[in-house]
Formats: sequence, C-alpha cells, structure tokens
Amino acid sequence: MKVIETGLPGCLVVEPTVFGDERGTFFEGWNAERYDKAGIAARFLQSNTSTSIRGVLRGLHYQWPRPQGKLVSVLEGEVYDVAVDIRRGSPTFGRWEAVILSAENRRQLWVPEGFAHGFAVLSERAVFSYLCTDVYVKEADAGLRWNDGAIGVDWPLGDPLLSAKDSSAPLLEDIPAERLPLYAP
Repeated sequence: MKVIETGLPGCLVVEPTVFGDERGTFFEGWNAERYDKAGIAARFLQSNTSTSIRGVLRGLHYQWPRPQGKLVSVLEGEVYDVAVDIRRGSPTFGRWEAVILSAENRRQLWVPEGFAHGFAVLSERAVFSYLCTDVYVKEADAGLRWNDGAIGVDWPLGDPLLSAKDSSAPLLEDIPAERLPLYAP
C-alpha cells in the first residue's frame, strides 16, 4: 500500500495494493499491523455506511468530547472528501484538505481525532464507509458550517442538498473553546 501525507499532519491518504484478474479485484481495506507501520495506529469500535445521491453534502462533523478518528472510503460512486483541523492550538487550525475518494480509485482517507469531516457526492449515488475509533455519542455530536468563509473549503457543489443540522451548524469562530478539541503535539 502507498501512504500519501497531506498538508495536515496526521491526516493521510491510503492507496491500497489491488490484486486483480479476469474475475475481479481484491484488496485489504484494513490490516492493523500494516496500517500501524504506516502511522495509523487505530482501534476501531464502530463501522458506519451511508448512501447518498448526487449533490448531497454531509458535514462538517466531529465529536467532542469523545473524539472519533475515521478511516473513510467509498464503496460505490465518487465523493469530494474533506478534513478540517479544528484542534485549538494546532499550527494548522482551520486549515482543510480534500481528496477525491471513489470505488474506482479505492483510496481511503485517515481523518485523525480532532478533525471535522465531510463529503460531497459527485456521482449519481455514493455508498460511503466509515471505520470509527469511538462509538457515536449523541451528547458529543457536533459540527461546523460547511461553507464557513473563514475556512474556505472549495466545495465542487454550488447548492448542495443538506440536512437541517448541517445547514444550521455554527461557524468555527462561534463554537465555544470548550467544544473544540485540544492540540496535543
């Protein structure tokens, strides 16, 4: 597998080794030993799958306290996937990175704890997979506005389909400090 560093320390793109022949393909979507050696030492406690149609934007979500690291991938379709560093005191606070994830390219994005995450669906339909390092905790569920101008994510959608929760999420500057993760170098 190939691991590509992003501009956000700890946020990594993984390109698994794919084996194929006339019958189809095979690749490892998770191997604790190999991923640990690549810098992703995670213990996953929850697995989620979502299905969305073209134009849907989900995010930007995070949990605090009880942060979740997420290894995300696309099983069907294509998405524009975004991670935003929201760790108070981080040298990259408020910065974002994006990557195209698709069933075709089989890329994964490792979104460490302390980052907000979201994606926009580019294909007619997308099936999205999340491996999470902690379970969902309703009281810790949080988000920030997908189009926060101070962050400036360059989304490839002009008028996305949003949930009520996502359309009314606060701007990063309006989130109380105690509701944001702390940077721990």
